[in-house]
Amino acid sequence: MAVRLSLIWLLLLGTSIDVTRGKRLDRKLSDNRIVGGQEAEDGVAPYQVSIQTTWKTHICSGVILNEQWILTAGHCALDYSIEDLRIIVGTNDRLEPGQTLFPDEALVHCLYDIPYVYNNDIALIHVNESIIFNDRTQIVELSSEQPPAGSTVTLTGWGAPESSLPTVQYLQTLNLTIIAHEECRERWDFHDGIDVGHICTFTREGEGACSGDSGGPLMWEGKLVGLVNWGRACGVGMPDMYANTVYYQDWIRRTRSGCKNRVN
Repeated sequence: MAVRLSLIWLLLLGTSIDVTRGKRLDRKLSDNRIVGGQEAEDGVAPYQVSIQTTWKTHICSGVILNEQWILTAGHCALDYSIEDLRIIVGTNDRLEPGQTLFPDEALVHCLYDIPYVYNNDIALIHVNESIIFNDRTQIVELSSEQPPAGSTVTLTGWGAPESSLPTVQYLQTLNLTIIAHEECRERWDFHDGIDVGHICTFTREGEGACSGDSGGPLMWEGKLVGLVNWGRACGVGMPDMYANTVYYQDWIRRTRSGCKNRVN
């Protein structure tokens, strides 16, 4: 079967269309990108994956949903052709993979970037063989509850420690705080791109997501509540935005169960 990138259409009966390439060279806002974190203990996030180019450059993170599906940000699936990507699982050291897999399909929300940039910024990536599970490679658990404002959440990723530096080799972790939706919008001067599909974190200046953290998991009480979407690089005192995975849970379930029509 030819490698392909599919855009999921959830309107009507969930029809999808296929395209062969997906590149977005124009970044309308800065990729959310961990600043102020510390090195994670080995095996602390066994659900986390590194999405890399085939020449071993880390570009994004994601999480394991089951033996062949990865959940990530939509722009992570669109910025490169999937023929140029590989998925690393089962490790804190992104240069020493527990297992290497290759995507054979990516499914991006049909309303990605609609009506505003980074709305519906969520995607599923299917890999070419089954993931081997062990102590360092596990399925993520999806939360069915929204974390209330003031909740402590945990971000992990290989993103840059500063906007001018490269991504790091070893997985980093950082605790952050959920802020209320209206407070988030107010801090962003009521930016139209912040909608019900987002949750926001802010703790203090000098802490937050950075380049290479996109698609990475935001965890609350051990369950996934968000994926890094966008913000202002990096840790400059503005809230970071995440795709709200509680809001998108029905899309995730329908899409990975094959609720779509394929167009050759």
